[in-house]
Amino acid sequence: MLQPNTRWIVRKNDEKAVQMLSDKLDISPLTATLLVNRGIDDPVEANRFLHIEREDFHDPYLMQDMKKAVERISRAIQDQEKILVYGDYDADGVTSTAVLMTVLRDLGASVEFYIPNRFTEGYGPNENAFRQAADNGVKLIITVDTGIASVHEAEIAKQLGMDLIITDHHEIRPEIPSAFAIIHPRYDDTPYPFPDLAGVGVTFKLAHALYGSAPEQLLDLVAIGTIADLVPLHGENRLIVKKGLRVLRQAERPGLAAMSRMASVNLAEANEETIGFTIGPRLNAAGRLNSAVPAAELLLSEDGETAELLARDIEQLNTERKDIVSEITKEAMEMVDTLYPTSENHVLVIGKEGWNPGVVGIVASRLTEKYYRPAIVLGYDTETGKAKGSARSIKGFDLFESLLSCSSLLEHFGGHPMAAGMTLSISDVEELRAQLNFLAKEQLSEEDLVPFTDLDAEASLSEISIDSIKELDMLAPYGVGNSKPRFMVDQAVPQDIRKIGANQNHLKLTLKQAGGTLDGIGFNLGYLADSISPDAKLSVIGELAINEWNNMRKPQIFIRDAGIRDWQLFDMRGKRRPDSWLPLLPKKNVYFIVFRQQTIKEFPLDAAESNIKLIADSEEAKQLMIEGKSIVLLDLPPNLSLLEELIEGKAPDRIYAHFLHDQGQFFKTIPTRDHFKWYYAFLAKRRTFDVRKYGKELENYRGWSKETVQFMTQVFFELEFVTIKDGIIVLNQVKMKKDLSDSPAYRQKQADIELENVLIYSSYQDLKQWFEKRVAHPVNHEEEVDAWT
Repeated sequence: MLQPNTRWIVRKNDEKAVQMLSDKLDISPLTATLLVNRGIDDPVEANRFLHIEREDFHDPYLMQDMKKAVERISRAIQDQEKILVYGDYDADGVTSTAVLMTVLRDLGASVEFYIPNRFTEGYGPNENAFRQAADNGVKLIITVDTGIASVHEAEIAKQLGMDLIITDHHEIRPEIPSAFAIIHPRYDDTPYPFPDLAGVGVTFKLAHALYGSAPEQLLDLVAIGTIADLVPLHGENRLIVKKGLRVLRQAERPGLAAMSRMASVNLAEANEETIGFTIGPRLNAAGRLNSAVPAAELLLSEDGETAELLARDIEQLNTERKDIVSEITKEAMEMVDTLYPTSENHVLVIGKEGWNPGVVGIVASRLTEKYYRPAIVLGYDTETGKAKGSARSIKGFDLFESLLSCSSLLEHFGGHPMAAGMTLSISDVEELRAQLNFLAKEQLSEEDLVPFTDLDAEASLSEISIDSIKELDMLAPYGVGNSKPRFMVDQAVPQDIRKIGANQNHLKLTLKQAGGTLDGIGFNLGYLADSISPDAKLSVIGELAINEWNNMRKPQIFIRDAGIRDWQLFDMRGKRRPDSWLPLLPKKNVYFIVFRQQTIKEFPLDAAESNIKLIADSEEAKQLMIEGKSIVLLDLPPNLSLLEELIEGKAPDRIYAHFLHDQGQFFKTIPTRDHFKWYYAFLAKRRTFDVRKYGKELENYRGWSKETVQFMTQVFFELEFVTIKDGIIVLNQVKMKKDLSDSPAYRQKQADIELENVLIYSSYQDLKQWFEKRVAHPVNHEEEVDAWT
């Protein structure tokens, strides 16, 4: 067997709905399956989803307070009142700032922006910043991607004679700020039809209202913030990103063009992954390590030289950010393993002095990915006694609601069900850990704590072609709520399995199934090559793609995980050097089976290890539990029956057959009955034979080994055909007929020959068949499928 790293959950297909959609829209069953499994089974809705770019943006005035906000901003522009755009330091906040600044400058406003410093001011609006704004003559503050929790700051703005317009998308708390206007897609029973906008999406709606039409030239920035903030990519977000990627590919914004050059990315081919893995992290890096202001200035820059300098600085910050994240992640994992093991913690809450609060969110993501537990990572400031950090969650545990129930411990917090940020006293961290673990143990079952992979469908190789894969692109852009399709290819025959890459750490193979073949590549899965036996039926999951190489195009699958349901046999016979194959064995659940004490000394194994099992007799063989184990048969058993008793009716995951044996003990010539007949006739002619003196001549004459002659002589002696004294063999008068099998030595040798033929000289397939008849098999194969799903 080969256990997958995660539970595979394959969505069930409504075959009638799939067929109907396929027929109505003239699309492949594969594409229709994905649509149905995303809850889109109506042809009209499906057509709208596939061609979202034909749709219009929603009327921004459906949002509560939009009219009021636009009138106030228009008056400020007309009267040349000073306006302050108050942003946030992540990619969503930075793009929101850039969008609104561009619009207000274009409309002739007297406007500046302010983004708080993560380290000195923390998240969201703060009183000092508002007071400074008032001192500078600001009359109107417009927040972007922040402010919905700023009850105190809203009161301060009033006291200072400033109007406050809040545009935000974060969770709304029971107490709402008393602002001049609040623009929020879920605010106060708003009739706005799409609640899942990012902060930059809300800003875009305000821009739409201010201009009187949707400013599509800004959609590159809106798409970046939308993807980077991990909001669901359906509905209006899908429209934003689909159109925004087209704008982004034109590369007309100097700042983005400079950033892409630094990152060696071709914006003309940009997609959602370009934003998610290249642009977004770099915009975030500025605010994570220092001030986010340069990131906003980069997006607003209209001068190529200035943009180049800013992009270079941000690239340096991003490199520094990667190094810091790696170091903190290493320390954090060590703390989890030693102080807060997952066996005792449903939620990981860890912190340390000196950890950069700007990158702990990334570290929390790494912990959640490795341990599959909700994780909070905090940076401690012992001078202030405060802990600032970020959290990431798993399915089934609502972070925001859980933190809300612990709000008495938190000075500030905000976020979503899957991610949050917070500030609290270092002295309250232990209590927060206790309360969250209590909540998690109530909400999460043991199964909830096992990582899973959602799969869109099982795909047969007959369904996979260049055309069907190209058609899948109609479902892009992919992201939260519209994930990149992942498929399972079940029970395929793997061929041409090999490790590739400079460090041999990647896997390459070809899958064969009735109906076709498919190339597969698994990055960082090279180790699996040693876990796939020659006749295995391999199941894999991953994303389909088209591989273009050497002017040839072929379908392929990027393998993310793999599994084998049946037990496997690995043939290690003839591999004389243990160091060439022992390191390839699984690290867990391995038993090394030996039948001779001497064998342990011949292998680089620690004799004290509990996974070395010496089988000396039948009872030990029967009692050893090997279910779910990989068993390594290091040497030959004394007889086949002992091996049968070891495995009969049991279900090991894998059997590694090495069968160390002494080559010297085997005959060069195995004596047949004709050999015995000739030898008897030879002795009958001579009546006596000095085997010591003339044995060598006999061996050379017949081409026999010394052991062959000794063995036949021993058989004749046991059958009382001869007597032997001082090397002289004398033939006896035989009074009754006897068979060779009456000799114990002959019977033992026949058993040895059978043992050798079955275990040593057999082909791989014959040896597999011998084991196959004896190991246990699942009663219901479907039950094993369900174990993965």
